[in-house]
Amino acid sequence: MKYFKKIEGSRIYLSPMNIDDLEIYTKWLNDCNVTNGIHGTHKMINLETEKEYLNKCLSNGEYQFAIVKKENDELIGNCGIDDISFRDQNGVIGLFIGEEENRNKGYGKEAIDLLLEYCFNYLNLNNIMLKVFSFNERAIKCYKKVGFKEIGRRRKCCYLNGKFYDDVYMDILKEEYFK
Repeated sequence: MKYFKKIEGSRIYLSPMNIDDLEIYTKWLNDCNVTNGIHGTHKMINLETEKEYLNKCLSNGEYQFAIVKKENDELIGNCGIDDISFRDQNGVIGLFIGEEENRNKGYGKEAIDLLLEYCFNYLNLNNIMLKVFSFNERAIKCYKKVGFKEIGRRRKCCYLNGKFYDDVYMDILKEEYFK
């Protein structure tokens, strides 16, 4: 079996990442339609670079997950929890959906819900934050639908395609999520 159902939803599940997905991740991380949203377009990702990253995630027990469709076990993206402080009970999440055909279908929202349930119920975190670029209105709308609230902006700090954009910081508390 290539994937393991660590956290299961209605249409997708989150699985530990798999080294066999090296080529698809490398493809996605060189696609400007993916990397513009995660501020990675300036990076050159080759198979060796991505292999090192995947091996690091797998060996260090990092909280990085493959987003997989339940119906056919198809990998459609990635999500994860970073900068975890177990003492302060907070962390930062992020995600991307690789192919355009899988975007705007609710998979991202479901992945965020699964990730938040894991953060709050299993990691005992209380505050989850994320950062999104101001041009990414689709993502901002999705995060608000889940319950995230904007907590601040860093103005004109992201330069992309000849324009400056704001970093939009959003967070959600455990009590807000389970309301």
